[in-house]
Amino acid sequence: MDVHSRDLRYFVAVAQELHFTRAAEALFVSQPALSKQIRMLERTLGAPLFERDRREVRLTAVGAALLPHARRVLEQWEQAVHAVAAARAALDGRLVVGMSTGPGRGGMLPAIRSRLTAEYPDAQLVLRQVDWADPSAGLVDGSSDVAFLWLPQPEARRLRWLVVAEEPRLVALPETHRLAGCEVVEFAELLDEPFLALPGSAGVLRDYWLAVDQRGGREPLVGAEISGVDETYEALVGGQGVCLLGAGNAPLLTRGGVVTRPVRGLSPSRFALAWRADDTRPLVHAFARAAQAAGCRPPAA
Repeated sequence: MDVHSRDLRYFVAVAQELHFTRAAEALFVSQPALSKQIRMLERTLGAPLFERDRREVRLTAVGAALLPHARRVLEQWEQAVHAVAAARAALDGRLVVGMSTGPGRGGMLPAIRSRLTAEYPDAQLVLRQVDWADPSAGLVDGSSDVAFLWLPQPEARRLRWLVVAEEPRLVALPETHRLAGCEVVEFAELLDEPFLALPGSAGVLRDYWLAVDQRGGREPLVGAEISGVDETYEALVGGQGVCLLGAGNAPLLTRGGVVTRPVRGLSPSRFALAWRADDTRPLVHAFARAAQAAGCRPPAA
């Protein structure tokens, strides 16, 4: 019986949602592809895992028996991935730095690097740009050792961080937009605008950049989903919506055809350097110390 971790991950997602379409959206696969994988898993196991009708999806007795074991296997596999990453880093002094956005901001990364190499001369930093579908920039799945990311985080309890920058939230607009000529935009004027949104997997970070808390209960209108800077720029110039961004990221989008304006009525954004709370490797903590010496700061108590 050859069952892959992907099959178990798909099964657990459907078991949690009890809805194939929602589970497919959470996994970023098509609903037919998800259904096909579940059917293949059921054939491998020789028993149905779900009862389906037009109104609901329910676990069968076999599915209910499998679920806790599937969760445990996936958790153990995630721990194994972390252990392998830790062992590799310990052998070669290699540190993977995930980035949801390039740190920039006055030469922050070179300042950290110079302090780190003073303590660990052989340390090798590998920079890795991560799709915005992963708000942790590779920390949660173990593909990054430290990461530059935006707060708030869906998996905050699993992370520790230092704040790199607090910046006003701006709005990016096509230069032909009715509000592009304003010096400052009131957030109330944006409530009926279509917004560019992070993927659903970004969770609370998606809500933050849609300013859900400042909408008085009104649902945001999503014009398109975005997973990177280039997608965002093209969606802006294509008139698919507007978006909020930290002031330090404005140069990434104002390439022509797009303007940014301050927004009144929003709290500042927070850009952070983060690492996993359970990561005890000396090189990771040396990187955090170097970041703090370079001006990053821990969150207020």
